[in-house]
Amino acid sequence: MYLNIEETAEFLSMDESKVKALVLNGRIRSLHDGKQYLINKEQFNTHFEQVEKYRKLIQDYLNEPIPEDIDVHDED
Repeated sequence: MYLNIEETAEFLSMDESKVKALVLNGRIRSLHDGKQYLINKEQFNTHFEQVEKYRKLIQDYLNEPIPEDIDVHDED
């Protein structure tokens, strides 16, 4: 499914000018039909999957219990 710049900005929760700049710089792949840029929505799936994996990894780390204090005896 193809989206225009406005729809892509809404989908990504970004400002339209930022999305347009990313398209013009080649950071977001798109097609230009003469009037508007068309952006394939599927190209963002990998990004969202990786963000979700990272979020889960951080949440697992934060939920890990703190180990009990090890009583270290100095021999000095």
